[in-house]
Amino acid sequence: MTDERLKDASRLAIHTMTNKPWSLAQCVAGYAAAGVRAISVWRNVFESVSLADAARMLGDAGLAVPALVRGGFFPAGDAGERDKAIDDNKLCIDQARAIGAEMIVLVVGAVPGMMLAEARRQVEDGIAAVLPHAEASGVKLAIEPLHPMYAADRSCINRMADARVICERLGHPLVGIALDVYHVWWDPDLEAEIDLAGRQGTLLGFHVCDWRVETRDLLTDRGMMGEGCIDIRTIRRWVERTGFTGFHEVEIFSEHYWRQDQAVYVEQISQAYLEYC
Repeated sequence: MTDERLKDASRLAIHTMTNKPWSLAQCVAGYAAAGVRAISVWRNVFESVSLADAARMLGDAGLAVPALVRGGFFPAGDAGERDKAIDDNKLCIDQARAIGAEMIVLVVGAVPGMMLAEARRQVEDGIAAVLPHAEASGVKLAIEPLHPMYAADRSCINRMADARVICERLGHPLVGIALDVYHVWWDPDLEAEIDLAGRQGTLLGFHVCDWRVETRDLLTDRGMMGEGCIDIRTIRRWVERTGFTGFHEVEIFSEHYWRQDQAVYVEQISQAYLEYC
C-alpha cells in the first residue's frame, strides 16, 4: 500500500457501540463532523429511537451503513429457545433492510456445558433457517469468529476456519465472514484463511481495534489502534490483497474511552486509523 492510501480515511467506519454514551443522533452528527463516511449500527439504539426515525436520520446524513450488529446466538438447550433465536434473527434482517445495512453481523452464541461441535451444528442449522429471509431481503449474513476466551458462552466459532466450514457447507453467496482483528490476530493460519476467504468470496467485513497487553477486562478493555500488540497494517494488507474493498470498521469496547469526551475520542480514532491501520 502506498503512503497516500494509508493517509486516506474514506474507508473508515465506526460502530455506534464504540461511542456507547452517545445516542444514534449524536453518533451520526459526531461522525459526520469528523469526516467519517460510514456507521455500523448496534441494535440497542432502537431502544430510544424508532426504526423509521433511525432510517431517516441515516439517510439524511448520507452515511453508508456497512452492518447492523448483532444477530446470532443460535444454540440453545431446547427447540423453543432455538425458534426464538431464529425469529429474532429474522427481525434483525428486517431492521438491517430498513436502515440500508449491507449485512448483519452474527455473534453466533454458545451454551455452557454444550459440546462445541453440537453448538456449531445448531449455528449452521439456524443460519440455514434464516437464509430464505435474508435472500428475500438482500441482506448478507456475516459470521464473526470470536476469541477463544468467549467460547464458553458467546461464540462456538473462534477461528476463521470454523466460520469457513459453515460457509462452505451452506454454499450461499449471502453467507460470509466478518474478520475482527481483536478476535483472530493470534491465529497462525490467519493469512492463509484470509486468502481462502478472498478466493471463495466470503470476506464480508473487516473490524479493527487493538489488544492491550495488560488487559483489564475481557469484554470492555479493547485498545485504540496502536495501543496494543496487533499488527493491524499487515492484516489489512492481507485483507486487501484479496480484493476486499469494504469499510474498515472501528469497534472498540472500552470503559476507559466511554468516560472520555466522545467528540475528542472520535478525532483520536480518526488519527489512530491513519497512523496504524
